[in-house]
Amino acid sequence: MKLAIYGAGSLGTILGAYITRAGVPVDLINRNKAHVEALQSKGAQVTGTVQFTQQVTAYTPAEMSGTYDIIFLMTKQQNNAETVQMLKNYLADDGVLVTFQNGLPEMQIAKVLGEERVLGCTVAWGATMQGPGVCELTSSPDALSFSLGAVSQRHSGHFAKVKELLEHMGTVDVEENFIGTRWSKLLINAAFSGMSAVLGCTFGEAAGPKESRRVVQKLIKECIDVCRTGGIRIEPVQGKDIVKLLDYSNPLKRAFAFMIIPIAIRKHAKLKASMLQDIEKGKLTEVDAINGAVSDYGRMVGFPTPMNDKVVEIIHRIEKGELKPGFENLSLFV
Repeated sequence: MKLAIYGAGSLGTILGAYITRAGVPVDLINRNKAHVEALQSKGAQVTGTVQFTQQVTAYTPAEMSGTYDIIFLMTKQQNNAETVQMLKNYLADDGVLVTFQNGLPEMQIAKVLGEERVLGCTVAWGATMQGPGVCELTSSPDALSFSLGAVSQRHSGHFAKVKELLEHMGTVDVEENFIGTRWSKLLINAAFSGMSAVLGCTFGEAAGPKESRRVVQKLIKECIDVCRTGGIRIEPVQGKDIVKLLDYSNPLKRAFAFMIIPIAIRKHAKLKASMLQDIEKGKLTEVDAINGAVSDYGRMVGFPTPMNDKVVEIIHRIEKGELKPGFENLSLFV
């Protein structure tokens, strides 16, 4: 069976290192030539909460050949239509594409490949690229888990193999209510990744000070209320019912939820949002597929999302050079 991780940045490099270390060959594919060359010459260097170096196979997209049975898609969503159309040529006839992207990308991808050839996966851990070939795992080793689901009940027979591959790194929860799982990750990203990018800080730093934590809490509440309005049941994350913990309908419950936000994110406190990493590199972010996805769904079901709307607005202004990430941006949430 031939495997590839397309868009092997920080997350993909670390996942590829774990899979390869388990004795399963997988091609790591990335457009960054310096990163690919470092992986080829020095191996994948994993630092942070876990440390090891693993020789891996790495290519640029131009060096791809043949077809793959399983492709893990770990690129940003901005060019999904073109990327998936290209990858279609590299998928075996019964091949499957597994998206690890943020937001709600599966249905768009299914329009190109067909529902039976698309699986979706969310990760409950984070990583940061420190340099070519060097990736820092920023989440606790006991938080390395995945949630795996299918778009269609007629999905490819490779589902069990995908689960087995991911288990080389962490635990895998198979989700029947995958849209609810998607929203669990989207809620976390909208609140913590959004504010990490707005404030220029880690998840833990966004959750600490009371003023920024209030905004995080309002973002979480908007996501919960939007899903409730649309009839979506948000799934637990690593066994924790985030709706039960963080939703509120009275001042006492609101105070309790506010108090536990830093505790709820402590295993990922050192994580710096990929959106912030993009900003630091002068790249456009995925904010339209994260906070923008919450806003879009809110408009669809008729529920206002002013806090997520504001995050989208601020990050686009940062992208244009009108603002810089920093805690002074808290004054824009009024």
